[in-house]
Amino acid sequence: MTEAGRAVAILSTGDEVVEGRTVDTNAAYIADRCAQLGFDVVVKLVVGDFTDRIEWAWKTAFAKADIVISTGGLGPTADDLTNETVARLTGADLILDEAQLAKIRAIFERMGRSMPENNVRQAMLPAGAEVVENELGTAPGYRFTVRAGDRRPVGIVLPGVPREMRPMMEEQVLPWMAERLGADHVVRSRTFQTFGMSESALDEAVAGMIPPDEARLAFRAAFPQIALRLSATGTREVVEQRVKLYGDRIAERLSGVIYGEGDKSMEAAVGELLRARGTTLTAAESCTGGMIGARMTNVPGSSAYYVGGIVAYSNKLKERLLGVSRTTLSMFGAVSEETAREMALGARKATGADIAVATTGIAGPDGGTPEKPVGTVAIAIAADGYGADGVTSKTYQLWGNREWVRVLTAQLALDWVRRVLLDLSPLDSGFGKRAPSKT
Repeated sequence: MTEAGRAVAILSTGDEVVEGRTVDTNAAYIADRCAQLGFDVVVKLVVGDFTDRIEWAWKTAFAKADIVISTGGLGPTADDLTNETVARLTGADLILDEAQLAKIRAIFERMGRSMPENNVRQAMLPAGAEVVENELGTAPGYRFTVRAGDRRPVGIVLPGVPREMRPMMEEQVLPWMAERLGADHVVRSRTFQTFGMSESALDEAVAGMIPPDEARLAFRAAFPQIALRLSATGTREVVEQRVKLYGDRIAERLSGVIYGEGDKSMEAAVGELLRARGTTLTAAESCTGGMIGARMTNVPGSSAYYVGGIVAYSNKLKERLLGVSRTTLSMFGAVSEETAREMALGARKATGADIAVATTGIAGPDGGTPEKPVGTVAIAIAADGYGADGVTSKTYQLWGNREWVRVLTAQLALDWVRRVLLDLSPLDSGFGKRAPSKT
């Protein structure tokens, strides 16, 4: 068991979750919010709609944790078994909560429908349970306590519908959990978004920087970037000092690969740099098929710095719209640094942008050759001061399926722009396996 009262278990129920028909986003959300608050998530359990399995999961979770948070199984149908199972587990009777039944009836009245009688089941709650109000649906949640030896762990039951569960967590459950920790307990964290180093390389880079009794580091890979979160718990003044001190150290050591804090995206970080420098950007895209442009224009206000892009998938359009020479395409092929360089220069000339980035590659699953296997990608960037002709390029050998290659190529291209704006050479990013570069 972790520090008194801070161990949390998460229980998800439902055949659709076990069988993979529904992705369990609830558990990830709950775990993240509990960790931010300073609780230690010790186990996640997922079981189908069988009373014996649900009961086993509750008993297993209570043996490991001080607080068990369950989602799912609160619907009106016969396969929704959470209330019955909790009642049997605690030895409590299921009692009709008239107030909750009235709320459920009111929901149906607002929809102009008669309430089916099986919805009465949703208002049958274990005796002694404390209701967690559901303002968006018909399934009330509740909190209850059990005896486990000399311990008194708490169970929290919530509906499985995310749009109902999340407000209940934010407005009722998390405040209760924070109060349980005590007024002198706070959690502070800084999250750094990184790109260009593997998780293991990041771990090595920050090894020994943070005293384990003062703060904690956690890594979360979410292709194609990796988030590093620094967190500390304790009194407000001490925690804030530690998070700032160690966070600043991390930011300095990983300055080349950190592109933002919090949940900032690469495109938002690039946009901020472009805006701050009064610089404009365009993209010449082949294998990425408009991904770079889509990501850049997904940021509000991007018209101030993104002038537009050219998606030239065919060789004819590379020639006609970007000015790539037929000789270059014949001698080196569409997937080559030579072609990427001419694409970048052509896009800059056509749009008048200050910076142009270009991508061309073989995303697969077909089209590869022994000389240029699937995943071969060439990226070029044209800007003042780069190379003899104002352009720099590199060839990468990427991995994964078609979507991964395309997503990673777009991320790489945006990171190149970021590095140029920070006066860092894209060629020094250290990312991936690559062929000799042309400058």
